[in-house]
Amino acid sequence: MTAPAIPSSPSAEHGGVVRPLGPADLPDLERLIDADPVAHCFVASRLAEIRAAEHRGRAHREASRHRLAADFLAVERGGRCVAAVHVGANVVPVATDDAAREVLAQRLRRSGRRGSSLVGPADEVLDLWRRLDGAWGRAREVRASQPLLVLDGQPRLEPDPRVRPVRAQEIDLLVPACIAMFTEEVGVSPVAGGAGAAYRARIAELVREGRALALIDGGRVVFKAEIGAVSSRACQLQGVWVAPEHRGRGLSEPGMAAVAAIARASFAPLVSLYVNDYNTVARRCYEAVGFRHAGEFATVLL
Repeated sequence: MTAPAIPSSPSAEHGGVVRPLGPADLPDLERLIDADPVAHCFVASRLAEIRAAEHRGRAHREASRHRLAADFLAVERGGRCVAAVHVGANVVPVATDDAAREVLAQRLRRSGRRGSSLVGPADEVLDLWRRLDGAWGRAREVRASQPLLVLDGQPRLEPDPRVRPVRAQEIDLLVPACIAMFTEEVGVSPVAGGAGAAYRARIAELVREGRALALIDGGRVVFKAEIGAVSSRACQLQGVWVAPEHRGRGLSEPGMAAVAAIARASFAPLVSLYVNDYNTVARRCYEAVGFRHAGEFATVLL
């Protein structure tokens, strides 16, 4: 005798079914990402990494499927993925509407806190955080307005020719600068709690891939930035930093022009970043280089 079907809850009927992302969902998710490649650059870069693993043999294909299921939740309606959320160190919503955020919040409340930040388009992030309703504890900080900027042509300024990819033998110079920048920006050290080895490994990976750029003078990092995420259409800059003793000397604008030019030439035609709205010095720098407004992000630091 066939067991009776269990009726869906009203929220599931309206918002969709939340489940782990599977390989069959990739075409739908990629269409959602392609609708705004700048805003979705981070998620696109993670998918690209998983896609690349599929071509390395059967064991890697199995691992990539497990990673899809572990790192992404899909919202399904009518048999199709209509929205998603990345649930790694960064929790990032993708193309969610009100109903999708409600069913995602229900799932995330049950699973408990994930990652160290909730980041992405401001309307989605702030609404999802509200719907979590304290289940993940209190935020360390809510940065509700972070202009998303993009450069889709050559920089307006002459690039500083001294800015270049960091070499493997220079990692010991770069890591302290990265730690200083992260601590200044976020308020906690990225190597706290025994995370030093993992953090150094991530910096080393960026160096190997040519995505860590710096002006090094006299054995010290004076200016640096990283290309933190790369997709086929866009890349996203992070970690922009000028050593405190060199600030106010006009290094940031030609330095950023150099980073943007290298990123466009070597990685993707659209170069993006997001910045705190109150950081007027940085915003003037990016505007001078030629970045334009492309949206609004928000970050909830957990």
